[in-house]
Amino acid sequence: MAKISPNSCIFALLAIFIIFSLPILTSCRDFSLFGSKTTTLDVKSSLQKIAPNSYKLSNVQHFQSTNNSSFSLKLHSRHPMYQNKHDNYKFLLLTRLAHDTIRVGSIHTRVSLAAEQNLRAPIVSGVSRGSGEYFSRVGIGNPPREAYVIIDTGSDLSWVQCQPCTQCFTQPDPIFDPTQSTSFGSLPCNSTTCNALDESECRAGSCIYEVSYGDGSYTTGDFITETITFDGGDTIHDIAIGCGHNNDGYFTGAAGLLGLGGGSLSLPSQINATSFSYCLVDRESNSTSSLNFNTNASILPADPTLITAPLLRNPTAETFYYLGLTGLSVGGTTLSIPTRSFVIDKDGSGGVIIDTGTAVTRLESRVYELLRDEFRKGTSHLPTADEVAIFDTCYNLRGQESVEVPAVEFHFAGGKSLALPAKNYVIPVDTEGTFCLAFAPTTASMSIIGNVQQEGIRIGFNLVYSLVTFEPNEC
Repeated sequence: MAKISPNSCIFALLAIFIIFSLPILTSCRDFSLFGSKTTTLDVKSSLQKIAPNSYKLSNVQHFQSTNNSSFSLKLHSRHPMYQNKHDNYKFLLLTRLAHDTIRVGSIHTRVSLAAEQNLRAPIVSGVSRGSGEYFSRVGIGNPPREAYVIIDTGSDLSWVQCQPCTQCFTQPDPIFDPTQSTSFGSLPCNSTTCNALDESECRAGSCIYEVSYGDGSYTTGDFITETITFDGGDTIHDIAIGCGHNNDGYFTGAAGLLGLGGGSLSLPSQINATSFSYCLVDRESNSTSSLNFNTNASILPADPTLITAPLLRNPTAETFYYLGLTGLSVGGTTLSIPTRSFVIDKDGSGGVIIDTGTAVTRLESRVYELLRDEFRKGTSHLPTADEVAIFDTCYNLRGQESVEVPAVEFHFAGGKSLALPAKNYVIPVDTEGTFCLAFAPTTASMSIIGNVQQEGIRIGFNLVYSLVTFEPNEC
């Protein structure tokens, strides 16, 4: 009889162990040789955040003028602006989604018209019926008058409501009176800044701006220069903004808008910012985060600790920030997405933009269906619920403390990936425990990464190295 060596016995035992253990390991939902396939959704915490009266507007300090090379603003979620009007969370959500659909349609129209006509995208705010979701507190003029403004990476022109007011919507602070500011300056009609407007006219030698929205909202007034004061007292002078005397629309309690787009009239362009970053707090949170300028210009593209994506520019739509998205994975499975689904075409169509004013990420229909179908495979253990508005994949999680859902990741050109927290794509739609997958399809060729998916992640725009950076849990 042949003698069996001790090493042979060990290898045989290991083989038997692996063979009999494999079915157990592969049936475990959280096990993966290549990383986690699922992530935990804290159902209880999500529902507690949307309970009535769970949010309120925090107190904001008064500004004092100083000067600095970097600037910072506090960011607020939009929910405190609504708290005195509505306590029904589902009503707020449906209103938000309706406005979001209008905004998305407006963005697609702007890009498609620019592509067809080979023209620069109009200098028009992407905000439609108040769909901008996040606000910042700024000081306008000297001495600074405080006002809430919607921050919008999909717009260039900044503006506030001004006295005398022919038509103004309701805002929480007194309307800005330019006659009380020592830093107010008018812009002549023949100035380069006035000529940068897409729609303007000349009145008594002064530049008049006009901005209209897809839903009929509008703002019209003097195009002026003013001093803007940031959180902490940092000031910037001679910034061109709209001083709106005739304004109408649904702007959710804001006094105006702060344009952070890529065009020449945006705030980053006017201050020659080398970088800016923001972190959006949870949509129902009463806490604040910050919008910072010129704080990460020294970050090198080769920094291995950063999650980065290429920052791309579309000559036909200079306002928008496009990024190099190459793929998506759900539950550890990389989706079989056509290679050109996220590419900017030669005519300026297609591509992927990242936008603060759009709430829910929109994906080209065939890409969305791949993501949705794979997600449904990984949630067969959860009880389903009826569709809600634009959401077609919903669950009844009433009574659950937490559940496991498939992990979702964005994959970027350059090899980096961003794993989303579960709360950034499975969200409550009422206080009764109904949750939905927070992605939606679009028939347009361009995709949009919305602010729900951006929450809790500091997103930076490094304008020196043309990079978008993602730093989770850095609010």
